[in-house]
Amino acid sequence: MLGTAPTLMTEIARDRAFILWFDEVGIDDLPLVGGKNASLGEMIGQLASKGVNVPNGFASTAAAYRYFIAQAGLEPKLQRIFADLDVDNLQNLRQIGEQARSLMLNAPFPQELELAIANAYTQLCDRYGSGADGDLLAPIHTDLVECLHHTDVAVRSSATAEDLPDASFAGQQETYLNVHGVKQVLEACHKCFASIFTDRAISYRATRGFDHLNVDLSVGVQKMVRSDLAASGVMFSIDPETGFRNAASICAAYGLGENVVQGAVNPDEFLVFKPTLADGFRPILQKRLGSKAMKMVYDVGGSKLTKNVPVTEADRAKFAISDDEILTLARWAVIIEDHYSAVRGIYTPMDIEWAKDGETGQLYIVQARPETVQSQKSANILRSYRFTSPHQSTIPALTIGSAVGERIGQGSARVIFDVHQIAQFQPGEVLVTNKTDPDWEPIMKKAGAIVTNQGGRTCHAAIIAREMGIPALVGCSDATTAISTGQAVTVSCAEGDIGRVDDGLLPFEVIETQLSQLPPTHTQILMNVGNPDAALGLAAIPCDGVGLARLEFIIANQIKVHPLALLNFDLLADATVKREIAKLTLGYPHKPDFFVDKLAHGIATIAAAFYPRPAIVRMSDFKSNEYANLLGGRQFEPHEENPMIGWRGASRYYDPTYRAAFALECQALKRVREEMGLMNIIPMIPFCRTPAEGRRVLAEMAANGLVQGNGLEVYMMCEVPSNVILAAEFSQIFDGFSIGSNDLTQLTLGLDRDSELVSHIFDERNEAVMAMVKMAIATFRANGKKIGICGQAPSDYPEFARFLVEQGIDSISLNPDSVIKTRLEIARVEASLSEIGGRSA
Repeated sequence: MLGTAPTLMTEIARDRAFILWFDEVGIDDLPLVGGKNASLGEMIGQLASKGVNVPNGFASTAAAYRYFIAQAGLEPKLQRIFADLDVDNLQNLRQIGEQARSLMLNAPFPQELELAIANAYTQLCDRYGSGADGDLLAPIHTDLVECLHHTDVAVRSSATAEDLPDASFAGQQETYLNVHGVKQVLEACHKCFASIFTDRAISYRATRGFDHLNVDLSVGVQKMVRSDLAASGVMFSIDPETGFRNAASICAAYGLGENVVQGAVNPDEFLVFKPTLADGFRPILQKRLGSKAMKMVYDVGGSKLTKNVPVTEADRAKFAISDDEILTLARWAVIIEDHYSAVRGIYTPMDIEWAKDGETGQLYIVQARPETVQSQKSANILRSYRFTSPHQSTIPALTIGSAVGERIGQGSARVIFDVHQIAQFQPGEVLVTNKTDPDWEPIMKKAGAIVTNQGGRTCHAAIIAREMGIPALVGCSDATTAISTGQAVTVSCAEGDIGRVDDGLLPFEVIETQLSQLPPTHTQILMNVGNPDAALGLAAIPCDGVGLARLEFIIANQIKVHPLALLNFDLLADATVKREIAKLTLGYPHKPDFFVDKLAHGIATIAAAFYPRPAIVRMSDFKSNEYANLLGGRQFEPHEENPMIGWRGASRYYDPTYRAAFALECQALKRVREEMGLMNIIPMIPFCRTPAEGRRVLAEMAANGLVQGNGLEVYMMCEVPSNVILAAEFSQIFDGFSIGSNDLTQLTLGLDRDSELVSHIFDERNEAVMAMVKMAIATFRANGKKIGICGQAPSDYPEFARFLVEQGIDSISLNPDSVIKTRLEIARVEASLSEIGGRSA
């Protein structure tokens, strides 16, 4: 352990010491060294043995801060300054803050405090291999106490009201990086003391009900991690958007971490599934490449401590950290979360800052604090935002970006480029700016929504926006040019990870559901999920799993390229299409890997969201005209007069023309199951016309490593009349079935559901269709097979849902917005049938 001179612990009580080393403190010492420093000490003392690396250092204590205030006689002066504070008056807030900071900075440090900090820094130099001049205990001027080779340190503020479970105080006070020498360390510590009265800190404390003079400040001096030569970022041990507990969310960018925290760059983003990570799998669910346009580095030879420099195009096109490093960070997030949850006796998700040293290649944790937004939400209330008229998704958005907050906000836009212009902002307006940082907080809490050009979902502005309950769209790149001051806009963050800004005030509603009051049902209630980006949020809706995950959505929206165009990239005839595909697949020398990668991540996200509940994944079921609309598709697709009943579903999978493309789907599923450990996935085969075709598809899957049995079930869509008529034969081939009421209706009634001329005949409640459904349920159940339905009819027609329950169907899969209301209806039906003994056995 590092020495503690001059405040020797045997002589001076810990609560009166000016300096405490990180490895001398723990989480219970928050009143002594503030939340940030107490947490660093806790991790050094308790988690180093579990492999979590934390750079050492020391903290000036709350006692040192109080000694400074007392020796300078500042308390009565500060009381007079704050007597006239009005945080809602921005001009008043600025004047008060400036007066308080000036008072602090003009009061010199007592010599005893200077010497204590100087001696501790000199010992830190010794710890990291440098010598020092001077007698450490001699009362000499601090500019004479210098390390021979100054250790570079980070100097960070750590308030005693900071990093509480319900108030983060993140970024309220100052941080200084790449600080060298005693003189710079003392200057940085003095500035940190004064930063307890930044405008943003004053405003935040007032909003949270903290007395300004009852909060003390500790300063942490920590050995720098040379992430200026590598990468750094922020991670949460939960998904910060949805509160999904089973995922660790990580972001990364090149250089020192301040750019990520402040939202100055759009970082790479990763999502890791914690349950199967613990079992030794590699469950990276999502990898999103950020632009990472600049990085903060040491200002070697310059006049500043740090500076921003551009990132090369080659580095921008690569992820900032490797898969192994992503997984290591995720494991550390779990270790840290588990430890703090055990210490506090309550589930405690964590907000963590990390850095990679470019000289050693080693990863480090540099901060950890309790997450303060999702952990405070009631688990019994589901609040959802929904447009009440058809959303203008067919009209191009003004801008799009990463969605923060799962809400919808709107108002008159106010474009502001400089924090000094925030006095122009009016309550309820939509703040549009390049980036937000803590200095903007006095107006952020008044905003109807926030839209920024820069930043990622874990930047400081996003954290504060969540804490304040305000929707924010970050990383839009063009928000300040696409939106004009005074323009009425609607900001939607309620439709998945990608949000949008639309022109005008679109009508929406807020729906609150008491989840604790939902009744159980005998019939399984499953959910239809198409968009992986929305899956983690949808998982909060009570259901028994996923009854239909459509691969077409992932292919059309995230892959966008025809699989055969990727397999035959060098043979593409259209040069323009080839360039578009090359741009989209940048970083993938072998183009088919792009298809497998994106598809695997989409499938895995849906499966993980509902794990360990089943996730039934329907293999691709585009029609030839839909496939042709994918990039490069026209070169590989035939023209069919009626694609609806043409070359689709199972008939493609074993066809020599398409077999290699189907193999890519199988590879993606195999990766999700075997590499990520998501064994809850059940593949389902669509539009399988004959038992022979079913066997050929299973053989094709087996050839690609997906062998039925040994933990792998394979289901089939029941949507062709032959599936019903030959239900007993199909029961010998597949493990379960799901009725596709849309296709079954069109084929039973002999109509094209895409034709407006006969659309008025289309009705799942038609007697012939209901007879087919009844027959299917009876036959599959008689053969001991599971039978469900994933069509739209139960969502639209309560009487159809009742009919299904009466027939004894095992499961009903519904669109997300219908799950709760249909569950209530089915519970009523089951209760009434129970009274009369009417449910089919």
